[in-house]
Amino acid sequence: MTISALYQLYLQYPIVTTDSRNCPDGSIFISLKGDTFNGNTFAAKALKDGCAYAVVDEPQYADQENKHIILVDDCLKTLQELANYHRKQLGTKVIGITGTNGKTTTKELIAAVLSQAHNVLYTQGNLNNHIGVPLTLLKLRAHHDLAVIEMGANHPGEIKALVNIAEPDYGIITNVGKAHLEGFGSFEGVIKTKGELYDFLRQKGDSIVFIQNENLFLMDIAQGLNLIHYGVEENLYVNGKIISCSPYLAFDWKAGKEGNVHHVQTQLIGEYNFDNALAAVTIGRFFGVEPTKIDDALTNYIPQNNRSQLKETEDNKLIVDAYNANPTSMMAALKNFKKMEIKHKIAILGDMKELGDTSVKEHQNIVDFIDRCHFEKVILVGDQFAQTAHSYETYTNVSEVIKAINENKPKGCYILIKGSNSMKLGQIAEHL
Repeated sequence: MTISALYQLYLQYPIVTTDSRNCPDGSIFISLKGDTFNGNTFAAKALKDGCAYAVVDEPQYADQENKHIILVDDCLKTLQELANYHRKQLGTKVIGITGTNGKTTTKELIAAVLSQAHNVLYTQGNLNNHIGVPLTLLKLRAHHDLAVIEMGANHPGEIKALVNIAEPDYGIITNVGKAHLEGFGSFEGVIKTKGELYDFLRQKGDSIVFIQNENLFLMDIAQGLNLIHYGVEENLYVNGKIISCSPYLAFDWKAGKEGNVHHVQTQLIGEYNFDNALAAVTIGRFFGVEPTKIDDALTNYIPQNNRSQLKETEDNKLIVDAYNANPTSMMAALKNFKKMEIKHKIAILGDMKELGDTSVKEHQNIVDFIDRCHFEKVILVGDQFAQTAHSYETYTNVSEVIKAINENKPKGCYILIKGSNSMKLGQIAEHL
C-alpha cells in the first residue's frame, strides 16, 4: 500500500498507536519491533481490542482474507513517512527544538507561552525520538496554529533524520554540552549532530532560528541563517537579567533597549533555567503573544517529572533534578546550589551515564568541584563515582542510600538530588 493510500485510511481513522496495550476504537495499529518484542505478533490482538486496521511488515502475519491487516516493507519507515505526509498536507508551522540540556523544559515553557494566544500541539513528555516525533506529528489537526516538536539524539545523524520527518519552519537549539559522549564520540560530535537542525533550516531557506546570543558554539555554526537573538545584551530582540535564585528563579526581561521592563517570578529552580525562560519569551513575542500573557504563563508554569522541582517534606526541602544528568547539567546544578543563600546543604549525586571512555574523568571533575563547595554533606551513588578520588559517602545503588537515610535521616536541610534517570534517585525523595 502506498503512503497516499494509507493516508486516506488515516483520515478516516486518525488515531495511530504502536502499543498493543493501548488500542482505542477505530485506531490504526502500526507494528514496531524492538530488542525484546515484535509488534507483528500483536497485530491480530490489536484488531480484536478495537483497532480498525493493523499494519505489519512480516508476511506471515498478513492474512490475505483480512482486509484490515496491511502489509508494508518496513513499519517504522511507514510510520515516519505517514507522519511526514500528514505534516505536509496540513502545512502547520512547526518549531523544532533540540539541545543537550533544557530542551524539554524549554519546550514546555514555549508551549505554555504560545498557548496564551494560539492553539498549539507540542511534544508530550520527552517523546522526542524516531518514534515519538512521528507519533506527535500524527496528532496534528487543522485547528492547530503551531506545533512545537522536541527532537533528541544520542548518535550522529539522528537529528538529521528527525528534521526530515518534521520539516520545521523555525528552530532553536537550547545549548550544546557533554552528554551521550559514548554515542557521539566527542563534544565536537555533539555540536555537529545538534547543528543538523541548523543545516536543515539553512538548506530550506526562508527559515528563522532563535538563538542564545552569548552561546559561542551556537553562534559559530549558525552562519547564513536568519537569527532572532536573545540574551543579556540590551540591543537584542529580547534581553534579560537574573534578579534572584534562592531558590526560585526570578528575572527581568524587555524587548530591545527601549522596551518596558517585565518582572517574572518563576517556580523554576536554578539560574540555568534563565535561558530556557528567555527563549520562551522570545518565541512568544515573535508570535504575537501579549507581554503580560507571556509573564503569566511563565509565572504559573510548574515543573514536573523530577525536573528542577522543589519538594517540601516535613523535615527537609528537596531540589529534585533526577530525570537526567551529564557533566554540563550536573555542573550547572552544583554551581547554582553553591550560590544559593541557604544553610545546611546536602548533595546526593548519582552516576552520569553514556560518557564512554571519558566517564571516570568527567566524574572526577565533578568531585573536584564539590571539594570547593563546602556542602554540609555529600552522598555519591554508583560505580563511576566510586572510581574517583574523594572522601565522601559512596553507595552502589539507590536502595543502599535509602537504607542509610532511614537509619540517619537529615532534618532542616536543603537537599539537591541529581543523577541520570537510570540511577532512580527520584525514589529517595519520599524517604527525606
